[in-house]
Amino acid sequence: MPELYLAAAPYFGWDLVRVVQELFRYAFMQHAFEAGTIVALSAGVIGYFVVLRSLSFAAHALSHIGFAGATGAVLVGTAPIVGLLVFTMSAGAVMGALGQRLRGRDVTIGLVMAWSLGLGLLFTRLYKGSANLAIGILFGQIFGITGQDVVVTFVAGLVTVLFVLAVYRPLLFATLDEEVAEAKGVPVRGLSIAFMVVLAVAVSEAVQVVGVLLIFALIVAPAAVAERFTTRPSRGVVLAAILAVLFTWAGLSIAYYLPYPVGFFITTIAFWSYILARVLSGVIARRATGRVRPWREEQVRHSP
Repeated sequence: MPELYLAAAPYFGWDLVRVVQELFRYAFMQHAFEAGTIVALSAGVIGYFVVLRSLSFAAHALSHIGFAGATGAVLVGTAPIVGLLVFTMSAGAVMGALGQRLRGRDVTIGLVMAWSLGLGLLFTRLYKGSANLAIGILFGQIFGITGQDVVVTFVAGLVTVLFVLAVYRPLLFATLDEEVAEAKGVPVRGLSIAFMVVLAVAVSEAVQVVGVLLIFALIVAPAAVAERFTTRPSRGVVLAAILAVLFTWAGLSIAYYLPYPVGFFITTIAFWSYILARVLSGVIARRATGRVRPWREEQVRHSP
């Protein structure tokens, strides 16, 4: 009579060292934490400027455009990340060329976003393989990331962070007062195009973790929380990156023990963190005495 072997249940308890060892016991979890950390750092860093420049909706549109690119790439036999990057970077360059005018084109962006999602669904229908591919792109597939994917993610994340560091001062100047920055010789238009292209790279990265439909969790939520507690842009960028990493780590850890999508946990943690941040910042503001500088005025004062 053959013997039956039951896999031991994952350890969960107060022994933190053992919990960490459990979380990193399997290669897929190691890759998930590696890629998730890289994506979270780059999303938090660039996400702060997304919020500051009022480009949240544009970032969301890029993710939908990327969905069409990813499914189209698979249809022609290419890796999804290739289609993601080609479509999002092209769209990002066009959006960047619009500059300030982009903020007033919500209807146009919304229509393009809806059409891109429909185009992606068409490509999915034409694709003869598994429908799980589309689900993975829409909602993320971080537990399916390979070592090669981690390397690609690292390169994309490094490009994103290095870009923000390299153009931090002129980018902040152009964000807070575009007209004055242009008068001072800052290449505002070129900077806007470059920023949107790099944002497209960050969005393509984040799709692997939370998917097209949940991109706000890592691009926008950490930055939205950070700006509630600091008016200094440098601190805001660092805080947004730290929060994005914590959201991702928490989501991955919970998803390891519970049979539900990791994207759900990351977005839920991000959402309630933002709600809590609004409540706490409101309480702090009411208790503050004396004159409180307006948020935008305070950021201009601390800008280089």
